[in-house]
Amino acid sequence: MASRYIANTPDEQKRMLGVIGAASLEELLVKIPAKARLARPLGLAPALAETDLIRHMKALSARNADADSHVSFLGAGSYDHYVPSPINHLISRGEFFTAYTPYQPEASQGTLRTIYEYQTMIAELTGMDVANASIYDGASSLAEAALMAHAATDRGEIVLSRGVNPLYRRVTATYCEGPGIRLRDAAAPDGVTDLAAAKKLVGPKTAALVIQTPNFYGCLEDVAAAAEVAHAAGALLVVVADPVNLGVLEGPGKLGADIVVGEGQGLGVPMSFGGPNLGVFAAKNELVRRMPGRLVGATVDRDGQRGFVLTLQTREQHIRRAKATSNICTNVALCALMATIYLATLGRRGLVRVGELSTAKAHYAALRLTTVSGVSLRFAAPFFKEFTLKLPKPPERVVTRLARQGFLAGVPLKSFDRGLVDCLLVAVTEKRTKAEIDAFAGALEKAVA
Repeated sequence: MASRYIANTPDEQKRMLGVIGAASLEELLVKIPAKARLARPLGLAPALAETDLIRHMKALSARNADADSHVSFLGAGSYDHYVPSPINHLISRGEFFTAYTPYQPEASQGTLRTIYEYQTMIAELTGMDVANASIYDGASSLAEAALMAHAATDRGEIVLSRGVNPLYRRVTATYCEGPGIRLRDAAAPDGVTDLAAAKKLVGPKTAALVIQTPNFYGCLEDVAAAAEVAHAAGALLVVVADPVNLGVLEGPGKLGADIVVGEGQGLGVPMSFGGPNLGVFAAKNELVRRMPGRLVGATVDRDGQRGFVLTLQTREQHIRRAKATSNICTNVALCALMATIYLATLGRRGLVRVGELSTAKAHYAALRLTTVSGVSLRFAAPFFKEFTLKLPKPPERVVTRLARQGFLAGVPLKSFDRGLVDCLLVAVTEKRTKAEIDAFAGALEKAVA
């Protein structure tokens, strides 16, 4: 069948070019500027035998520094949490490999059921009334929350804390450019949002105040106080949260948040060199009709049997098109399934234990690392599993050196904030051992000596 669609011979190429009115391949490409075209052959190596190709690909793969071959202290939104073995076993079942859009509920009860369970768990964790079936990642979740707040309040400004992940802020700025929503930054000079300064920015034009807790620097924010600032001006409070931490930390919804978003990668989704990820989105009941993406609801059929369906579909792109509240009309169902299995496997007590171990080990690591001469905590605010170190030598060089010794040392902050040119963001999860942390401290001591 393939030969019917691919021009395998010069004659076939000529016939295809003739159909579009081009005499040659060069004529077809004439609109592409010469400087943008390769002026030499590709220089591809001869084809390899299958065994040689496998050997070659394995050698290339071995050059990667990943969380399996190295001890990872990376964070900034993607974390090396433990992935229980049942997850890969269950998601590899054919039912989940082949399931896609559950538009026919009578044929999709399994998929819809797992999504419903995911939504229930996220709503309970975040302390919100309702959660959707997931969005692409934490950044797109926040951007959708900004659009939703704008639509719900009919106001044209969003006040974003500088403590919010800079990558999330960039994506939000892109989303908001089209509808002309103005973004205003609230300073976080000491590692947490300056709410007194934020109060001066939040006013009658503000659709939402956005904070993150723990924030990009690892510090814990005062959600209740931020809610007072937002609500006093008639604005919504959007909180970016890591659901893994919510086994220990209070759900933002119980502290006054109107919308809770975040990155769910830590819920059983591997880091995978940066994706795919899992966008968490939850809100209060009164905002449900403006929520982006999918929502699965429980119902009963005419015989009284419980069943599951996509609900409130009139707000989705695939029904309303230009009138939709969002361009997102799908969800990352497989990653959401991973999160569902993760939460079901760990249970309430297990998730609490993950949070307790992560924060205890992070605080031990902070104490241990700051005994190194010249190394100190950049911020004094309380933190959870992530913290910012100030180093006496350029963090980029330190990270490169430690990678050669088997450590993924953290995220240098220079590219995110020029004021933090000497800072390194370090994350510690429940997977890290005391021996690994001590070895990391020893390697860091030599690297900055």
